[in-house]
Order: sequence, then C-alpha cells, then structure tokens
Amino acid sequence: MARMYARKRGKSSSKRLYRDKPPEWVMLSAEEVEQKIVELARKGYSAAMIGIILRDQYGIPNVRQILGKKISKVLEEHGLLPSIPEDLNNLIRKAVRLRRHLSVHRKDYHNKRALHLIESKIKRLVKYYKRIGRLPEDWNYEKYIQTIGGA
Repeated sequence: MARMYARKRGKSSSKRLYRDKPPEWVMLSAEEVEQKIVELARKGYSAAMIGIILRDQYGIPNVRQILGKKISKVLEEHGLLPSIPEDLNNLIRKAVRLRRHLSVHRKDYHNKRALHLIESKIKRLVKYYKRIGRLPEDWNYEKYIQTIGGA
C-alpha cells in the first residue's frame, strides 16, 4: 500500500534473520514463555504490547521462534483473544478521536480527508476479517461507533 494515497515510495527495511530454533541467549523454556504471555494478557495488555514487554524485559526477540506460533494464536488457545482485532480497534479509536475533533473544528479540511482515509482502511480491514471469519458477518462499523459513544 505504498502509493495508495500519495506519490511516495514504500519503506525499505532490513529483514529478520531466518532461524528455525530459538536464540542461545533466551533462558526461558517454551512453557514459561507461554505462561508469561497468558499472565500479561490477563493483566490487560494487547498482543503488540506483550511482544514489546517480552522483547525488552525478557530478551525474547521473537515468540514465534520459541513457540512455533504467534502471540495471537497463544491467546486464542487460552480464550483471551479480544472480540475485535487489535489493528482494527486502534483504527477505530483513531477515527473516534478525529470525529470528536471535527465536531469542534468543522472547517478542518485536512483532517476531514484523514478521516475518510482512516474509515476506508477500517472498511477494508472489516471486509478482510469477515472473509476469514474473525468478525461475524453482521458486524457493522457504524453500529459499533454508536455503541462506544463516537461523535
């Protein structure tokens, strides 16, 4: 999606090393890592935040190398996966903040455009999550905005 809304190029970045076994410096076993993920999820942390905590505090660069599955898969197995995917929830929060801003500043055309772009991303993600079965078929973005108190 590098050029969908602008004439800029995509980001070039380095790739992760391919490893089929965990790094030597990781002292936790697979069971301990899984317990730590479940414990952090019960405290209310999102999957991305759990990954950051494991990286910074426990020296685990990639959970998938140790467990052979992603953090969201572990959360799904333990019944801790949120009803709305994290990326979709973050976009919805951003759209709600922007709607609140636009209700005060009605002439802010740049942010009106930004809201249109955010909502189109939301609609694309909703279509994808409905297709793979992560969201129910009757889930609706507008109804969800009304239930959480958006503008």
